[in-house]
Amino acid sequence: MLFQSINLAIVDDHPLFRKTLGSFLSEQNNMSIAFQESTVGDAMERLKTTSVDLLLMDLFLPGLHGDEAVKQIRQSYPWIKVLILSMSRDVDLISTLLDLGIHGYISKSDEPEELLQAIRAVAENRIYRNQHLTEALYRNKQNTIHTYSESAHVRFSEREKKVLQLIWEEKSSKEMADELFLGVRSVEKIRQDMKEKIGAKSTVGLLKYAISKRLIGTGAV
Repeated sequence: MLFQSINLAIVDDHPLFRKTLGSFLSEQNNMSIAFQESTVGDAMERLKTTSVDLLLMDLFLPGLHGDEAVKQIRQSYPWIKVLILSMSRDVDLISTLLDLGIHGYISKSDEPEELLQAIRAVAENRIYRNQHLTEALYRNKQNTIHTYSESAHVRFSEREKKVLQLIWEEKSSKEMADELFLGVRSVEKIRQDMKEKIGAKSTVGLLKYAISKRLIGTGAV
């Protein structure tokens, strides 16, 4: 599926990797590189004056790194989507980052095509749910059950359950609307209504709740 042009920024302290990645992505259709920086601090300064849709960021950077870096960026620029590129496969760390609002997690050992798939998914306002992210969602299942225990009485309609399943299948809002014979705005309203029902702040929170209630994924009812 084609998507509108997306402005990317790369934050990584390894010049060879950063520049090679920038060259590769700039050759792709509908992708442009807004800037490349080696630290979160430098990136934050550039974001003040540069329009960016998606930030590709390593976790282990000079000065500020890891979940604190993601937290700072998400607090200052909540409209910018964050896709993590890292060598770490720590499921607990990925789970923490999901809570902070990242849109995907790619290992630097993954194939380039997977990164392109992730960027396309995020450009279509979807969470990129690969193996790393799925494992993190399930790892956080017990915490999610505790967090949403007060929402145990919540019941979703069959249409809402269908939307949940389509989100899990990584469908875009347009694809969901076509499948359900609804408008895109109607699908977005259903998604927002479900979040409000359980007190979730993000689509990831909604997915965690759905997993904990066995509405999607393995063992869904």
